[in-house]
Amino acid sequence: MTPDPLPYRQIGTEDFRPGGLLCVVDHASNRVPEDIELGIEPHLLDEHIAVDIGVEGIAERLARRHGIPAHIATVSRLVCDLHRREDEPAVVPAESDGTLIPGNIGANVEARLERFHRPYHAALGELIAAAQPRLILSLHSFTPQLATSAEKRPWEVALLYNQDDRAARHAIRLFGEQGLTVGDNEPYSGTQLNATMDRHAEAQGIPYCLVEIRQDQVANEAGQARWAMMLADVMGRVALEV
Repeated sequence: MTPDPLPYRQIGTEDFRPGGLLCVVDHASNRVPEDIELGIEPHLLDEHIAVDIGVEGIAERLARRHGIPAHIATVSRLVCDLHRREDEPAVVPAESDGTLIPGNIGANVEARLERFHRPYHAALGELIAAAQPRLILSLHSFTPQLATSAEKRPWEVALLYNQDDRAARHAIRLFGEQGLTVGDNEPYSGTQLNATMDRHAEAQGIPYCLVEIRQDQVANEAGQARWAMMLADVMGRVALEV
């Protein structure tokens, strides 16, 4: 039997120096293991319900060109949402943005947690303990408009946070100075959707920025390169101020 691939990969960690920046990407992949049947049309795996479009390319550029190591998910959020707490129903979603995920109805949630969620977070915790980052960048992207809503989202980038907003405040200001429309806990609120940073950053007093980029900004390689450069600059400046 072929060994099950790890639910994460790490780039640039071999040369990581304590006190630097670290990038975490919970929704980077649309991979569905062969033994899991979601029961959805294949084209949906390229949509936002399955993957945060553009973030994997940005994270790879941050690691390889800007010296910011990355911890990157290698399984779709539809298989197991690594950016949810273990006790949340949406950790194995039965529905996403109006699309039913029939293969997840009645799924063995405990088995999914043991196979994907726990190894992913255990490895991230070990990396953070060894690296002692000065700032963590949690990288996500959001769709310009939900299928279940007529409302278009005007923000090109957004910062989410729960209780600790010290790094987010600096980032909001710096992105605004770039002429961008910046969301402040929009289109989602970090008081409700911040599981990975609640666990690995806020609980340990580590400053972080949960950055959401609108997907039309990063759908191609040019956009991803632009945003990798901008993020490296802004996050580097934020790290000096927190």
